[in-house]
Amino acid sequence: MAPGVRLGVRLVQKVSSTRAFARIAPHVVPAMDRAVHRLTRGKVLLSARMLPGVVLTVPGARSGQLRTTPLACMPVARDGGTGSWVLVGSNFGRPGHPAWTANLLAHPEAPVISWKGVGIPVRARLLAGAERAEVWEAALRFWPPYAAYQARIDREIRLFRLERRDGSG
Repeated sequence: MAPGVRLGVRLVQKVSSTRAFARIAPHVVPAMDRAVHRLTRGKVLLSARMLPGVVLTVPGARSGQLRTTPLACMPVARDGGTGSWVLVGSNFGRPGHPAWTANLLAHPEAPVISWKGVGIPVRARLLAGAERAEVWEAALRFWPPYAAYQARIDREIRLFRLERRDGSG
């Protein structure tokens, strides 16, 4: 990574760790992502310029209506491709779990993600125990602000692994 890019990433990490960012970002970032993603027919996700991202579509936990949410993700490579994706339910370090996590818990077999403009049916699994601990450490290396988010809240941040439903890589 070029020095200027590293500096930019560090600056964004520092800003995204603040409480002010946690208040503002949930209202601005997803709306911008949804608009640009729709206008570019799934080819561009603005927040993915900083972190890889997916657009998650899953039925609502109570309503059953499809809910679409742009999210940062941690892709996990396998055999030269992306084998799975990890989603971190940080909610920008705000107290409650993000709504999309309840949707995944209610409908783990139903989600579809848009990854680089391609729709992929996935299965969601809430991580626990040693697997969660290992993935959490990887998430902190991937995006250090997650540590600041966790320090601000009493709940444990939910981590999900999304795997292709058809089992292909």
